[in-house]
Amino acid sequence: MSPTQSLRSLPVPQAILFDLDGTLVDSVELRIEAWRRALGQHGVEVDHDRLAPLIGSDGRRLAREMSSETGREFDDAEAVAVDNLSGAIFDELNATPQPHSGATALLSALELSYVTFAIATSSLPGQVMASVTSLALPSEPTIVDGSHVEHAKPAPDLLLYAAAQLKATPERCWYVGDSTWDMVASAAAGMIGIGVTTGAADAGALLAAGAAVTIEDLTVLLAELRRRGLPT
Repeated sequence: MSPTQSLRSLPVPQAILFDLDGTLVDSVELRIEAWRRALGQHGVEVDHDRLAPLIGSDGRRLAREMSSETGREFDDAEAVAVDNLSGAIFDELNATPQPHSGATALLSALELSYVTFAIATSSLPGQVMASVTSLALPSEPTIVDGSHVEHAKPAPDLLLYAAAQLKATPERCWYVGDSTWDMVASAAAGMIGIGVTTGAADAGALLAAGAAVTIEDLTVLLAELRRRGLPT
């Protein structure tokens, strides 16, 4: 079954939740570099390819996992410090974020539609506004970030909190993300995961992590929703 056919087979969503980095905005490489520098400043040297699959997961968990692999074993306080440092470095690097193809058109159309939406990202509050601003949406979207829950992705907490903010039933939500952690969290939340291959994970990895379907970019999703009557 093609991605288009697979999308058409999905039930009508009550709400659609979106990851931010790598899904709506082309920022995965900057995230990787920010983490590489932050970990390096704390004595943990990690290369690009090792970090890439972990982008999108809870930052404190990422920091602890990387330190454990090198024998440093960050405690909770240092994991938080590295997570915050990574965010600060990312802010400096993310000076001119670029939305992915179809992102602005899709979210702008959703604002006028019967489907509510929110951005659900593991990032901390100060790390999201430059990317969200780059989307140039008609009004500020609902944003749920890592500060709203104790455990971010791959735990389902972030997605469930976002659904609650939209007064949506999790089983009637689609979650669109580019990482395997997005799909694991989506499955754990009982949502329909739509993997988009604009980040570090390919279609096979996204499907293996729980995606119901994968698409090459957001223009495919926009076309399907327009077929279902989404405003143009």
